[in-house]
Amino acid sequence: MPEMPEVETIRRTLTDKVAGRKITRVEIGLSRLIKWPTAPEFQAIITDRTIIKLDRRGKYLLFYLDNNLVMVVHLRMTGRLYYVTPEAEFDKFTHIIFRLDNGDVLLYADTRTLGTLYLMPEGELWRISGLASMGPEPLSQDFTFEYFVDMLSKRHATIKGVLLNQQLVGGLGNIYVDEALAVAGIDPERAASSITETEAKYLYQAVNQVIADGIAHGGTSFRDYRDGTGKSGSHQFHLKVYGRANQPCHRCGGIIARKEVAGRGTHYCPNCQK
Repeated sequence: MPEMPEVETIRRTLTDKVAGRKITRVEIGLSRLIKWPTAPEFQAIITDRTIIKLDRRGKYLLFYLDNNLVMVVHLRMTGRLYYVTPEAEFDKFTHIIFRLDNGDVLLYADTRTLGTLYLMPEGELWRISGLASMGPEPLSQDFTFEYFVDMLSKRHATIKGVLLNQQLVGGLGNIYVDEALAVAGIDPERAASSITETEAKYLYQAVNQVIADGIAHGGTSFRDYRDGTGKSGSHQFHLKVYGRANQPCHRCGGIIARKEVAGRGTHYCPNCQK
């Protein structure tokens, strides 16, 4: 958390505010968040650079700069990236401050400090292993039904674990995997290779649907997530199973259960997902 819909929402809410803006000063309070280059080098290189565009790949945000460099931000569990006016108060979890040429500020805050930032030439993004090895993401041209069926047929791990594997499907995380499996009516512990072509069709559609819905609702906010302007999303009010253990299923009225699958807390309906 945040997952693909949340990161895409951040990208959309920040684009109009930062595209074309020059970074006039950078203040780094926690150097270990900068993974490449060193924090002083990062600070020196990015100062006086203009943000050309803001893109996204999976859960990574990519700030393209005017010197053919890209600042890559991976928010991980509790990272927040948001835009404020200069008079705004910064909380104690604010670790990096980007001051812009219009006087406004882009903040990076992180409660658990697990996020990472990189500054690299555009042609060297392959050096970031998670970005280089990422599989096709939902709603993209590369995420075809043919790819999805073939990928599932070759994997004997649980369907939950396979969908969480970023090398197979980029951008999916725990919330949206649980939701997609619930929409498709598939037990999260099923072996991926046991999914029939008909079931795969429903699951493929469900994956795309839950991602599109998450984006439409501005993401899911439980604790830390906020969009690029500091606002909460509303998708938490539309979830079918995630975070609803011991509550009634919207479809059958049965009780939502929770157990660990693929090393992650998993929510599902035992009646609908057999």
